[in-house]
Amino acid sequence: MKRAAAALRSTGRPFALAGGMAIWARGGPTSDHDVDFALREEDVDAAVAALDAAGFRTERAPEGWLAKAWDGDVLVDLIFALKGIPVDDELLARCERMDVAATSLLVLTATDVLTSRLLAMDEHRLDYTAIVGWGRSLREQVDWETLARRTAESPLAGAYFVILRGLGIEEAAAEAGRVEESVR
Repeated sequence: MKRAAAALRSTGRPFALAGGMAIWARGGPTSDHDVDFALREEDVDAAVAALDAAGFRTERAPEGWLAKAWDGDVLVDLIFALKGIPVDDELLARCERMDVAATSLLVLTATDVLTSRLLAMDEHRLDYTAIVGWGRSLREQVDWETLARRTAESPLAGAYFVILRGLGIEEAAAEAGRVEESVR
């Protein structure tokens, strides 16, 4: 994370820690999957060039919404199209500057990370394990009403709110479920 952040910082363009590492930086469970950074699409070429120059192995992913870089066997995703949320100046302005492992970084909000993860779920990727833990550990940092509104069309996101209510994780999650029902 630190090596990738230093390379990205050298571009002079904005980026933010995303995904499980953003959740971890905010006090959530440890993430050992990969490192995700969100950046604007127009900044991807500069980011890839900077990571190449820093010795990372890079590639443009065929999915069309990210580029990938490897530092040895550690994967770094450069995400320029989060599911349900444009990666733009508005998203980056919502981020909070935080000290993450002695590195100052913009970090996505818990609400933005959860929105993207819930909207990316489908019948082939239906694992609530991590995001239930994220909701539990960061419940005070989540804007539940915004999360429910953004994900109202997803039955899989609706199931997430049912799980949270069933576990008694947060009364705000129950309130979010009521907002979600009123949106439908």
